[in-house]
Amino acid sequence: MNTAGKLSAYGAALALVAGGAWAAGTAVGPFFAMSAPSGHGDMPGGEVAGHGDAHSGTVAETDLPGGLASSRGGYTLAPTDTTQATGITEPFSFRILGPDGNAVTGFDVEHDKRMHLIVVRRDTAGFQHLHPEMAADGTWTVPLNLPEAGSYRVFTGFVPTGAASTTLGTDIAAGGAFEPRTFAPSRVSEVDGYQVRLDGELVPGQASPVRLTVTKDGVPVTDLQPYLSAYGHLVSLRTGDLAYLHVHPEGAPGDGRTAPGPQIDFVAEVPTAGNYRLVLGLFLDFQHNGVVRTAEFTVDTEENATPATDHGTGSGHAGH
Repeated sequence: MNTAGKLSAYGAALALVAGGAWAAGTAVGPFFAMSAPSGHGDMPGGEVAGHGDAHSGTVAETDLPGGLASSRGGYTLAPTDTTQATGITEPFSFRILGPDGNAVTGFDVEHDKRMHLIVVRRDTAGFQHLHPEMAADGTWTVPLNLPEAGSYRVFTGFVPTGAASTTLGTDIAAGGAFEPRTFAPSRVSEVDGYQVRLDGELVPGQASPVRLTVTKDGVPVTDLQPYLSAYGHLVSLRTGDLAYLHVHPEGAPGDGRTAPGPQIDFVAEVPTAGNYRLVLGLFLDFQHNGVVRTAEFTVDTEENATPATDHGTGSGHAGH
């Protein structure tokens, strides 16, 4: 098993996202931290909590999940504005402030990008994975459309030059009447004619192997293309507080042994029992001409005795 692809922190878009939490803000809750024997890419050691966050800061900081705090390890996520128009694409901008209080301008490339931005409403609707561009003064900007009203959590994943990879989070609001959603358990997702099936059980407190299988019209997809240096990305947001976890698949494109589909294998560590909404984003090289898509699942980690056989259909959406 290739430990270089086990547990890492950003990239995007295969994601596990916990459903049902739209409580306010930047509150901090309990967390876990775990290190794999080796890291993904150039990072030495794949840490669950923000892919290296545990190497910086105090003991108290290492107990925090990635993305629960807007400040960590001396770095602070500072959005230009915390409100956004609903249903309109407009710029969203922010800066990362360093220990000296000034905007950071030096970032290393991680998973093909210097900054990864995850946006999801607090009930886990509207998942997006975006890649802002930085101006010379350290201001990051990206076009953002929040299609429905509500409170949204934004996560930034980055590696300051000379420091550890860090995941920070804060809330922004889209005005209007808020109608929260709930998501029924589902292990099969359909998006744009593709079917993605999740097999394997998420066992709290253990490293759990899971497998995603991609088909189209019943035919296995065997020519997935790499997206952000992998065939898929897995992100988890824990129910209640949206604690952030990112996991990369076993193996890597071009390693001579990892096939480009139809199966993508992962190892994920789940800190506590509860509902997890899985969102799978893959760069698929079919008639859609390399469009990245997101498949979404809802999994209850307490239901881990036997694999599910009665598959529901998750809602899917094209992203990125």
